[in-house]
Amino acid sequence: MPLLPAAFSATTISRLALANAVANGLIVVTGGAVRLTGSGLGCPTWPRCTTESFVATPELAGHGVIEFGNRLLTFVLAAIAIATVVAVWRSTRRDLRPLAVVTFLGIPAQALLGGVTVLTGLNPWTVAAHFLVSAVLVALSTTLWLRSREPGVGSPLLRRPFVLLTWGIAAATAGVLVLGTIVTGSGPHSGDVDDADVPTGDRIGFDPELMSQLHADVVFLLVGLTIAMLVALYATDAPDRVRRAARDLLIVELAQGVVGYVQYFTDLPIALVLLHMLGAVLTTAFAARLVWSVRGPASDLPLEAREEQAAATR
Repeated sequence: MPLLPAAFSATTISRLALANAVANGLIVVTGGAVRLTGSGLGCPTWPRCTTESFVATPELAGHGVIEFGNRLLTFVLAAIAIATVVAVWRSTRRDLRPLAVVTFLGIPAQALLGGVTVLTGLNPWTVAAHFLVSAVLVALSTTLWLRSREPGVGSPLLRRPFVLLTWGIAAATAGVLVLGTIVTGSGPHSGDVDDADVPTGDRIGFDPELMSQLHADVVFLLVGLTIAMLVALYATDAPDRVRRAARDLLIVELAQGVVGYVQYFTDLPIALVLLHMLGAVLTTAFAARLVWSVRGPASDLPLEAREEQAAATR
């Protein structure tokens, strides 16, 4: 008797892909909690938590529990990613295989980068790289989920200038994320409670005021591009899926901007910084959705009908 079904249904694949996307976003937020509570070196070494134990010891107290708990979530994420790869591979959706594999391979890569981050004493550049790789995985896993809900990728729904504008929005989103990590690295939340007295800016070598202004400028660029995209889409009677994607991205950007300004003028309270990190995850996911939306499905038939049609031809 086989341990696995011969093929997984489209619904199962879509649910696993959604769980994968949510897990990739959740681990970013929990990683932010590790940093904001000063628990980045709660487990002072890697791959063990201490030189003698793989798990947190009582001597490490709450910081050890928080850091080790975040490490355990990596195994949960890996299990979901493996299940997603298996489901995709045992289905007829060959077009989903590259995305499923890449999102899975990103997990051990992230684990290694996290280890380097710990072993280098939370070097701000490796911390930034750790977050940015997670952002890429959020974008890829979101795209995987969205594609799993349709029967393959079809033709572009917009003319080339619109497609280029969409990629411009994606590039601006990437710029906002990169500058956001530099702002955070030059700010007071280093991730290590013993590093709390280090003057802001000394860890990364940039003026935090200047980087915050540059970050805000690129945010304005991103919002402006998104507004221009949305106006053009409505002016040309573009497909609803693209207009909804641009509209929802703009809403997330504006909410994220409000949180960013409030946290800046209230001296970066932990709760608001964590909410801002969640906003960064959502901005990434919704930007990926916009990029996805500009190409239509390969067929107008629902997934269930395509499965029945494929089964009938076998």
